[in-house]
Amino acid sequence: MEADDPQKPDLGLGADARSLLLVASRHDLKSLEELIRTVPASVQDPETGSTPLHAAISGADPAKRLSQADGIPHGEAVNGHAERNPDGQEAVVKTVKLLLSNGAIWNDLNQDGETPGCLALRLGLMDLYNVMVDAGVRAEILLNRLDEYKQIEDQESDEPPGEDSTEVTDEVAQADDEDTINGTLSIPPSSLDPQPNQPTYLSSLLSFHPDLILDASHNSVMMSWEADLMSRTASLLSPSPGLRILNIGHGMGIIDDFFQSTSPSTHHIIEAHPSVLARMREQGWYEKPNVVIHKGTWQDILPKLIENENGGMLFDAIYFDTFAEPYSALRKFFEDFVIGLLDDGGRWGYFNGLGADRQICYDVYGKVVELDLLEAGFDVEWTVVEVPDLERRGEWEGVKRPYWKLKEYRLPICRFMG
Repeated sequence: MEADDPQKPDLGLGADARSLLLVASRHDLKSLEELIRTVPASVQDPETGSTPLHAAISGADPAKRLSQADGIPHGEAVNGHAERNPDGQEAVVKTVKLLLSNGAIWNDLNQDGETPGCLALRLGLMDLYNVMVDAGVRAEILLNRLDEYKQIEDQESDEPPGEDSTEVTDEVAQADDEDTINGTLSIPPSSLDPQPNQPTYLSSLLSFHPDLILDASHNSVMMSWEADLMSRTASLLSPSPGLRILNIGHGMGIIDDFFQSTSPSTHHIIEAHPSVLARMREQGWYEKPNVVIHKGTWQDILPKLIENENGGMLFDAIYFDTFAEPYSALRKFFEDFVIGLLDDGGRWGYFNGLGADRQICYDVYGKVVELDLLEAGFDVEWTVVEVPDLERRGEWEGVKRPYWKLKEYRLPICRFMG
């Protein structure tokens, strides 16, 4: 969240707020406990955007006592708080956890575009980075659950709300506001520049290029640099010929080409965008042996496959890679549909691009997904794949926003537990 975000009240930087930033940087737990009774733990310096979490983490940097980015010069005392806590790393971790438990926001941005976790990672403070990742996981799971409660309430809106339901509604509304500002998969560059949603995407005009597909706003739908990831995914999902394969989201057809190379016994493809479907016809996909193309969204097609009059269709390998859908769509897919589509001993996977424009968001959602998969009855194995420097290779030229900025891709392969 930017420091000048109009949705966040301007708290200014009075003496108490400056004291809070300073004692956080000094890891002075006693003074911190006193100050957070009256000063919000999410206060931000109006000039630097730094929060007490930024200050606490920067203050743990062994190379300097206090980062100039924290907005408080080295050695300055405010309200008598100037001494660093001598208890070392333990005090640093306690400071960060105390701030988080009192309302500090895990993904607030300073003016350098860094969350507290980003700062910890850059400084090599992995203990603090892991604390921030765990905080992000807790926050995102809570937001996801509150969203589920809201959906239930929307479905029961015709019933008079009781006292308990009113309280939940208020909490959900508050969470929705925070979600709109901060995002769930990553932190949006601007609330004035929103990510595309599925209805907008499906009605947009696509432009096809040799190395990528762009929507009307120059968002990249798929790019050829993903080929290595798709090749490895296909080899793990479909290691032998004669398997029954379902792919959700054709795009450029990269993974479907790899699936075809394994000689499947049947190969079903679900695709919803009219332009992609037209291109598939031009490229002869409709005439390929054992290929069945389903026109429509997976939300409409999958129930029909499960409720097939012949007893439903089962697959040995399933891949999920859609565009312009939130994490809740993926979660609904594996919670509600995979159990009715995947045969015993089968495998399924998805494109793991959640939060891939920022390392901490990627790590947070990796853990969130793992927990949700476990709850849904799936084991997941991760294969780490190195990703080249895409910016140096010029991959993002002409693309509105890079969707991948990380050095490693974590490739998921999921199976039923047991």
